[in-house]
Amino acid sequence: MFKIKVIYFDTETTGLNCFSCRVIELAMLVYEDGEIIEEYDHFIDIGEKLDSKITRLTGITDDMLDEEGIYEDVIADDLKKWLTPGTLMVAHNCQFDLSFIYNLLRRHFPGEADGIVKNVDWLDTLTVVKDRKEYPHKLIDAVEYYGIEKVNFHRAIDDTKALYNVTQALKNERNDLEEYLNIFGYNPKYGVNGVKFEFIDYKPQYYTKFMVPENKILPKK
Repeated sequence: MFKIKVIYFDTETTGLNCFSCRVIELAMLVYEDGEIIEEYDHFIDIGEKLDSKITRLTGITDDMLDEEGIYEDVIADDLKKWLTPGTLMVAHNCQFDLSFIYNLLRRHFPGEADGIVKNVDWLDTLTVVKDRKEYPHKLIDAVEYYGIEKVNFHRAIDDTKALYNVTQALKNERNDLEEYLNIFGYNPKYGVNGVKFEFIDYKPQYYTKFMVPENKILPKK
C-alpha cells in the first residue's frame, strides 16, 4: 500500500479509559510487499476478572483469558518487535487503539514507549470514512457502505480482516490515503480522548453527507 510493511490491528479492552483499563485481546495482520506474513491474535491474561458487560459485548470470558491468555510482557515484546521504523499501523478509531497500546508499552518499556510509537506511521480509517460517508461511521457501518462480507465484530482478529477490506475499498474509491497519515479527526464537541500524541496532527472534523472534494479533505482544511 504505502510502506513495505503495513499492520492492520485492533484491540479488545476492559473498558474505554486507556489509563485505568487494559487490553485483553490484540490482533494484527502483518503485510509485507502485499503478502500476509503474520496473522497475530492473542488473549491477554491480565490477572483480574472481567466485567460481565465486557463479556457480553466481546464474547471474551474469564476462562478464555485464563486458559488461552498470555502475559502482557510477552505482548509488549511482540509489539516492540513489529513496530519498527518504516511501518504503517492502520486501525479504525486509531486514537483509541494507539492510546491503549502506548500505555501497555509504557508499563513494560517506560523509557522506550514514546520512541516506539513515534517512529512508525498511523492511519485512522475512521477519519477517512468521516470525510466520505454520512453518519454513522463505525467499522460495521463502513463494511455495509462498501458491501464487504460481514464478520464477527467485537473480536479483534475478525475486525482486522474487515479493516483490511475497508482500507482497500477506501483506496480504490479515491487514492488519497497517504494524505491522512498521522492525522486524526476528532469531534470538536467532545475533544480528543485518551493520550494526546505530539506526533499526531489532531484536526476538528465535522460530519458530512457526501464525499468531500479532493481540495476539502480533512488534512487540507
